[in-house]
Amino acid sequence: MKAQAIVFEAPQSIAVRTLELAPMGPRDVEVAVSFSGISTGTERLLRDGTMPPFPGVSYPLVPGYETVGTVAQMGAEVTGLSLGDLVFLPGSYAFQGVQNIFGGSGSRLVVPHERAVKLDAALGVKGVLLALAATAHHVFTVGREGLPLAYPDLIIGHGIMGRLLARMVVAAGKPAPVVWETQAVRQSGALGYGVIHPDDDARKDYRCICDVSGDSGILNRVIPKMAPGGEVVLAGFYKQDLSFSYAMAFMREASIRVAAQWKKHDLDAVVAMFHNGSLPLEGLITHFETPQRAQQAYEVAFGNPQCLKMVIDWRQA
Repeated sequence: MKAQAIVFEAPQSIAVRTLELAPMGPRDVEVAVSFSGISTGTERLLRDGTMPPFPGVSYPLVPGYETVGTVAQMGAEVTGLSLGDLVFLPGSYAFQGVQNIFGGSGSRLVVPHERAVKLDAALGVKGVLLALAATAHHVFTVGREGLPLAYPDLIIGHGIMGRLLARMVVAAGKPAPVVWETQAVRQSGALGYGVIHPDDDARKDYRCICDVSGDSGILNRVIPKMAPGGEVVLAGFYKQDLSFSYAMAFMREASIRVAAQWKKHDLDAVVAMFHNGSLPLEGLITHFETPQRAQQAYEVAFGNPQCLKMVIDWRQA
């Protein structure tokens, strides 16, 4: 079996190729992909060749971990799914002859059925937001035993992650956070919270500050804005080492925490939020392209500040 896939042949080189898919096993499902999202974090670094060294990162590779499609075939031992079900896939390892990092940007995927998350068909394309929402939710969850939940009162960046974080804080009934955004074109679109330029913020009493900007120089900017005993949560992806002024952090007895990849409990939580409507998803998907225009899609996703989420539409592939 073969399928089309977006392939990063090398840094700055994107192609659409027909690739062999791994054969299905008895616990696998084949999914006909409808939509896949472009990540402006990891995929930008993979496209640029600036991804820090991680095991398995090499070219050529198939990116993508934000995929929605319908179940087209099922192995004999698959349970809990039916043909035609809408599912979310956090990538796959299906494509042969390339690295699957994360293997979700293709017209058809083969995955173990445990990796397929069943969705309400009414969600449609909004299902591609599930991985980002789970990543945002992970900011709030326990990082180590005994650590209480943390809801940020300052969020750095009003891209799609910043918006999801802010909407989750509001949905949880917590005080509305302040969001910093330097680009005027991204300062609109707030739902129940305020967005300001950091130069206009005189506060110095934030208890929990969450950065999703990926700015490696952010610590020296936000630690002076922190209340004594406050916390900075790093939820962006940083291609350069981070550093900070120790004296300033010392005076505030600051904590710095890293929020990494989501866990299953985060995914389960946001699936429930997607289905019960408690997390607003309007206005987050802004651009669509076809696989044949993948090069242009990535240029817009990474270069146009008005693009919050670019989605590849595979339905006519």
